[in-house]
Amino acid sequence: MVFKTVSKQKSKISSSRRLGLKIRLLTVAAQMLQDETEQKVKEKEAALAERVPPLSMSGLSLQELQDFCRDLHHKIDVVDEEWYDISLKVSKNEKEIDNMKLKITEIQSKFKKPTLRRVKISAEAMLSVLLGSKHKETIDFKASLKTVKKEEEKKEEVTDWRKNVDAMSGMDGRKKMFNSGQ
Repeated sequence: MVFKTVSKQKSKISSSRRLGLKIRLLTVAAQMLQDETEQKVKEKEAALAERVPPLSMSGLSLQELQDFCRDLHHKIDVVDEEWYDISLKVSKNEKEIDNMKLKITEIQSKFKKPTLRRVKISAEAMLSVLLGSKHKETIDFKASLKTVKKEEEKKEEVTDWRKNVDAMSGMDGRKKMFNSGQ
């Protein structure tokens, strides 16, 4: 087997030249960023000049100024209502997008539910997990259960068979057997 050693390749550009190129790139990027921000400010000013006419309040009477203010308040209310409606639409669309993403992941079955396993856990451990630090005293569930007494089967009385034999012997015993048979 032949092992190849990986050696660092020296760059063909010297470190001072690389540093000079970096500085030039950064200055060009900073100039481009500054031009872009200036262009955005100009676009914003142009849009505002187009949408909002300049105010000319000189020479207006008190009643005209009050009417003008009422008109401005009305326009502000309309804009606020539109903004609220648009924000509701946006939030509704975002919820729909999230629901669609969930449906896509379910369809592609990338999200698999893990199989649940039975875990044997004592009542004490379960209470300590559920209640946390609140669970201090131990509870004996078996002690609170009702005790159920099983009815004992009626056992036939076992008598001494010798006494029975003595009682059945002789004429008296035969008479009893004869009389009980009838």
